[in-house]
Amino acid sequence: MAMQKLMKAVVLETHGAALRAVPVAVHESGVEKYGSTGVLASSDDRGWSGLSAQLRTHSSGAIAWKNTQPDTEICVAIRGNRSVITRQGGGIFDRTVAERRTIWLCPAGLQEDYIDISDPVPGILHIYLPPSHFSPNSLGVDLDKSVIASLRYESGFQDPLLAEIAFAIVSELQSQTAAGRLLAETLACSLAARLVQNHVSSSPAQASQRITKEGLDRRRLSRVLDYLEANLEGDLTLDHLASIACLSRFHFARAFKAAIGQSPHQYVSAKRLERAKALLIRGDEPLADIALALNFSCQANFTRAFRHVTGQTPGQFRRSPG
Repeated sequence: MAMQKLMKAVVLETHGAALRAVPVAVHESGVEKYGSTGVLASSDDRGWSGLSAQLRTHSSGAIAWKNTQPDTEICVAIRGNRSVITRQGGGIFDRTVAERRTIWLCPAGLQEDYIDISDPVPGILHIYLPPSHFSPNSLGVDLDKSVIASLRYESGFQDPLLAEIAFAIVSELQSQTAAGRLLAETLACSLAARLVQNHVSSSPAQASQRITKEGLDRRRLSRVLDYLEANLEGDLTLDHLASIACLSRFHFARAFKAAIGQSPHQYVSAKRLERAKALLIRGDEPLADIALALNFSCQANFTRAFRHVTGQTPGQFRRSPG
């Protein structure tokens, strides 16, 4: 099926709060399996490379998709209810109530035989992780390929860390930040590591290896910070930052946070908003140009992020006395 896009405006609620409407671009991976209706928000127009995500409503009925799963799919009930979701795949028959924070896992390379939804579900986030995230290179630990390939098809379960990652993705889908792509890549690494830690069919000792918790040494940290300062208006990716530090993505993200006290995404977001303030004080550059220079997809998302941090819109900040 060729790439399909469906643009629509919706109002979604997360953690009980009403959020703003967003345009939605639908990716064919979700369309083939679940159809083009019911998409509330999607990452497909964000330029994310670490993962893709779609927030959907689901109507009742059976889903008759019989293809092999190309990526690992993690489904998280963001706004659950008492609907019963029945699934069959990988030799497992699963019937789970779709309560908030319930998670379902279907690994890449597996065909789900059957899905049935008893009642409409108001919000499930579908996260797709490509196989490359489960390589020893990406994870930063020397795991045998057979361990990574044994990721399990899981019945509905609870995992507080996976749930919080899902809510962070939903928040970014609805309100774009200055370093949303970097956040997605960081969360993709954390998702892959958590799945390998808790959801592979291997010995606990082999699957639970950890990278060091020590921060970046001074030389590597200085090199990364200098690069970030010089390229805040560029397309910063976790892969590239990790390569500057000569570390895997996952190792770099953990070591950077240990050294700085912030994740790469948080640090870049703060620095980009500082740069935005400097550009606004100069007063001679259109707001739309500043938004695009700082990697926002549009001026509205830039305004929303700026107001969230400063309490003022960029225009108000520019007009305020120094």
